[in-house]
Amino acid sequence: MNCRRRYCLTFVSVFGVVLVYLVTYRGLREGRPAVDGRVHPRDDGDVSAAAASFIVDRDYGRTFVGPDETAEEQDGFVSAQVRRQAKQRIGRYHDCRMSNCFNFSLCREGFKVYVYPVSEKISEKYSEILKALRTSRYYTSDPSQACIYVLSIDTLDRDKLSVEFVQNIQSQIDSLKWWRGGVNHVVFNLYSGTWPDYNENGLGFDIGKAMLAKASISELHYRPQFDISFPLFHKELSYRGGEPGFLTANNVPPIRKYMLVFKGKRYLTGIGSETRNSLYHINNGQDIVLLTTCKHGKGWKNLEDERCEKDNLEYDKWDYKVMLKNSTFCLVPRGRRLGSYRFLESLQAGCIPVLLSNNWVLPFSEVIDWNRAVVWADERLLLQIPTIVRSINHGDILAMRQQTQFLWDTYFSSIEKIVDTTFEILKDRIYRYMSRTSYVWNSVPGALSIFPEYSQSLTDYPFYWRPFDYTVEDAFTAVIYATNRNVLPSSPVHRLIRALSGSAYLKKILILWHTQEPLPVDTRWPVSIKVPVIEKRIQFISERLLPFSEIETQAVFSLDSDIRIITDEVNFAFNVWKNFPERIVGYTARSHFWLEGQQQWGYTSKWTSDYSIVLTNAAFYHKYYSYLYTNLLPKSLHLVVNRLQNCEDILMNFLVTHIAKYPPMKLAQKKSYKEALNLETLDAVPSAFNRNGTVWLSSKHFAQRQFCINRFVEEFGYMALQRSAMRFDPLLFKDPVSIVRKRYRFIDVAS
Repeated sequence: MNCRRRYCLTFVSVFGVVLVYLVTYRGLREGRPAVDGRVHPRDDGDVSAAAASFIVDRDYGRTFVGPDETAEEQDGFVSAQVRRQAKQRIGRYHDCRMSNCFNFSLCREGFKVYVYPVSEKISEKYSEILKALRTSRYYTSDPSQACIYVLSIDTLDRDKLSVEFVQNIQSQIDSLKWWRGGVNHVVFNLYSGTWPDYNENGLGFDIGKAMLAKASISELHYRPQFDISFPLFHKELSYRGGEPGFLTANNVPPIRKYMLVFKGKRYLTGIGSETRNSLYHINNGQDIVLLTTCKHGKGWKNLEDERCEKDNLEYDKWDYKVMLKNSTFCLVPRGRRLGSYRFLESLQAGCIPVLLSNNWVLPFSEVIDWNRAVVWADERLLLQIPTIVRSINHGDILAMRQQTQFLWDTYFSSIEKIVDTTFEILKDRIYRYMSRTSYVWNSVPGALSIFPEYSQSLTDYPFYWRPFDYTVEDAFTAVIYATNRNVLPSSPVHRLIRALSGSAYLKKILILWHTQEPLPVDTRWPVSIKVPVIEKRIQFISERLLPFSEIETQAVFSLDSDIRIITDEVNFAFNVWKNFPERIVGYTARSHFWLEGQQQWGYTSKWTSDYSIVLTNAAFYHKYYSYLYTNLLPKSLHLVVNRLQNCEDILMNFLVTHIAKYPPMKLAQKKSYKEALNLETLDAVPSAFNRNGTVWLSSKHFAQRQFCINRFVEEFGYMALQRSAMRFDPLLFKDPVSIVRKRYRFIDVAS
């Protein structure tokens, strides 16, 4: 028995020694134990163990992490004690989430946003944020009906040294009737804290249970699915429209003159100085140009080091915008705070951002997949950045550059877009059953153009048929705008319906009567009994583009009753549109041009080598655009159209081009599209509703349309129309071959 005990004891001892040896050996290979008990990478020059890996995925982008870092350790080795201290600094509500700090019952009546009345002077940018909300479709002036509340007190700049710092915010907030501890409130902030530590929680007031839309927010202080990481933007950022991205062509190969550039301040001391002070180590002055200057702040002369004089001289030699436009990658190091103006500047320039700001939660990262547009680096592994950027293949560079332009144009190019994105994120959180997917947020045309109230299926939208490879239905609804109640068999509307009835794709006809006379009764239309003809009266011209419930097809064929068209032209137009459902496809084209002397836009119907407008007198478009025309466009634009009884077709072209980012498409050319009406017919039509005969050729008509274009540009914030020189003709169009060989054989005759 004693012998057996000795054998057992010996076996256990040997096993224990082996186990301790294996654990110790593994620890020595992976790193050395630190004082805090964490294992850190070795610094003995073993590149295979300490070097970071750059993971490239064609579908989901890139990330830059070290082999010894887990997902929880990418914050720069922050200990649990530091995390606990950070939570304590955040306040009593550091654990706030939508489930415990948000009152969903206030949103039962819809997503409405209330903005408190402004009682004191606020900064220009905060004023524009509030203006964007007051002019949005979310706004309500009744606080009892609101789902979300926004302060009128300027909280953007909470740096005590700033001239825009607002005193005594706490007492002002506490006096608000609807504050209720901050529940369902959104607080905006760009800058917090001040010299020397720039404390991230240095707001100077208690936000309570309010959601914080904050720039330069870190992973330590960010409350997931509650706070919103807000972009840091220049004061020069446009309120509406915004400047387009710099990328105008997809050059192949996509490598530019410089591989990596940066130009900015170098902090000589204090928070953020370590990163920028080290950039000179990787600056080779050739394809990697990283320029810093010490000349900023009041006391920089007292702190300058031996490199300052040389750095300042080199800094002044280079033009920053030229560097941006001619570089493949742009370095975005942290400043005093985690965020930097360089981030949005790089996006606009199509210069792929290389982030050097550990712990930074990127703007709108809750919905935007930044791995498809940026390269993540690590402040601790600065020397590996040149190797990283050189290792990315040309195909990935091109894809990332295109994504930077999409994100800039869609979400960041104006104050209005930034505000809309913020509240669309909140809307998706509240109404989870109709929230948009990551694919919608990160692909053209973007989530701001997709209204889930319209449909929960992406196949019902005109933008996704190519990536999802679905077929557009072979049917359309003809919507005829009629102002002349003449319905004799020889009338234009009868001839038009006969041409439509010859198409096998026709599913329904909807006639919209815009006339003061009584509607015709018991009219026998020349159409098959299988094709219903529905007649409705409308009061305003803009109503011709409404998404009527009678329209059950995706394709809408908009027509004026006096248009001259044949069945072959109908079929050809529909088959072309099926391949371009995101565009307006039609026959009658117009163009806009710049009047240099008058410094405004002009309108012309002359035949030119290009065009930018396709009229809706004979054009196909997707039904979803009718929904957007009604629900997205501001009421002020509808009032302009209804007051002039004109320009609804131009407004639709603005909308479609603004959303799809493509110009309309013109089909086969012919000399005349209008029916010639006699004088008796013209006299029978009230002048207010007469869009036939000579009225549309009058100088007043053109002057109105020119006014409309300039008014629409003002409302959209930019010229949304795009020029195109492309025209689609049927195969063998006008070719001197047998007519039997042509599919649309009668179009030649009609032209």
